Amino acid sequence: MKFEMQNKPLTVFHFSSLTDIVMLLLIFFLLTSQFVIQTGVKVQLPGAKNNEQTVPTRIIVSITEGSEIFVGKDKVTVGNLPIKLEAFNKNFNEENLIIRADKAAKIDLVIKVIDVAKGVGINKFTIETEKESL
Repeated sequence: MKFEMQNKPLTVFHFSSLTDIVMLLLIFFLLTSQFVIQTGVKVQLPGAKNNEQTVPTRIIVSITEGSEIFVGKDKVTVGNLPIKLEAFNKNFNEENLIIRADKAAKIDLVIKVIDVAKGVGINKFTIETEKESL
């Protein structure tokens, strides 16, 4: 019995397996990348030498130099802050609040924001800083 061997080059290349691999890699990179939400509020953060990475969260309160308070991109007053934080906490169920206070902002305003957040049920706070060069 004689077997016939074909030593001809492939004339057709199937892309289906290659596209599957590319899709899997795309999904992998999307799932493992960090999505950090930055607000559009410009603040000049204070510097710290021992700066740590912040835990990503969806609740970010920014305090500007002119004592304006922003929850995300929405400007709020101190009186409306509990309502806004409670709505954010119900929607996103976050445990951590990031406070982005300008270095010229008054400390008592930061304390008021922390007090309001504790009243809403948020007990973890991070005050964001910039890495200071040595």
